Amino acid sequence: MKPIRLLAVFVAWFVCVAQAFAYDGVVEKKILNLPTYTTLGGKTLKDVKVGYETYGKLNAKKDNVILICHYFSGTSHAAGKYAGEEKSTGYWNAIIGSGKAFDTDKYFVVSADILSNLNKATFPFTTGPHSIDPDTGKPYGMKFPIVTIRDFVNVQKALLDNLGIKKLVAVAGPSLGSMQSLEWGAAYPDMVERVIAVITPGLEFDPLAIARAGLWSDPILLDPKWNGGDYYGKDEPSAGLAKAMKQVTLDVYHWGWANEKFGQRWASDKNPRDSWDNKFAIEDTLDRVSEASAAGVDANAFLYIVKSAQLYRVGHGATLDEGIKRIKAKVLILPAQSDLLFFPAYGKRAAESLRKAGKAVKYAEIEGNGGHLDGVLHIDRADKLIKTFLSK
Repeated sequence: MKPIRLLAVFVAWFVCVAQAFAYDGVVEKKILNLPTYTTLGGKTLKDVKVGYETYGKLNAKKDNVILICHYFSGTSHAAGKYAGEEKSTGYWNAIIGSGKAFDTDKYFVVSADILSNLNKATFPFTTGPHSIDPDTGKPYGMKFPIVTIRDFVNVQKALLDNLGIKKLVAVAGPSLGSMQSLEWGAAYPDMVERVIAVITPGLEFDPLAIARAGLWSDPILLDPKWNGGDYYGKDEPSAGLAKAMKQVTLDVYHWGWANEKFGQRWASDKNPRDSWDNKFAIEDTLDRVSEASAAGVDANAFLYIVKSAQLYRVGHGATLDEGIKRIKAKVLILPAQSDLLFFPAYGKRAAESLRKAGKAVKYAEIEGNGGHLDGVLHIDRADKLIKTFLSK
């Protein structure tokens, strides 16, 4: 398999991947500037940028809106292609477009970037640790305030307010996007009619997930070039970041995928038994892909998003029950059957908790052996299910 193709296969987690037919129309990356934003922790940011995209047309009543929230290392590029020679389409292109689950002949679909987006390509459109602090004239680095899932939601709310949107047909997203979607249901219950939580950790981050996410951060923190987050304009902690991304990439796949793609093959004609330098194909591929991907990612932003996930609990209240009680929307919980990162059991537990509280919940699983990424790469398998959910 060619390296370029390997990158596309592995890094749907880090790169937009082509699926089905492209959204019909040129997609434009837009930007909203907020004079200030105060985080859940009480810290005020100035000159906040919010990158976003839209697909379809907003109706006169402005009540045909679906909001898409992106995953851990995703961006607002959820569908279609930008002008020019872009080859890849948005990550959920398979279900956004004419006649698809999120039918752009019917719905106005909005997709927004989160604060501290880790993709360097989003830096002109988003605010994060890389941004210049107006008070110092220097990059924030680790002085950037800790942000939460609620902060991502509140910034999206400011975007929708700017667009004059007061009602949402649905909020949907995979992985970190599912956390935002469920938080939307608790934060703005009178605004959200439906929540579609795909490959979700449930209603709060499980202790095992907290510990695993911490392991993702460790290689960055141990890299001397990280320098406490003060590396802008200097050598970046590329080695640590590459190891972090290698761990993430491995965690989002399933052993069935690894067996099918690699088996016990060697990376070359040299037997791993003969030297420590000789690798198996899966090891070599993970190393090469992770190193290449690290060039497009900011290490500090990576750390901030990990922290936001670890802090996740629906409603951000004293108890989870308080958050659940606030949700009025109909909820679709949609885990991937082979997910070894956010086990389907997490979704089942969330569905049971919501039902117990008297909420309207539907639970189903995406079939396949692609692990966590089935919720991104194979979301088309849930197209009819999502379409039916939206119609009720």
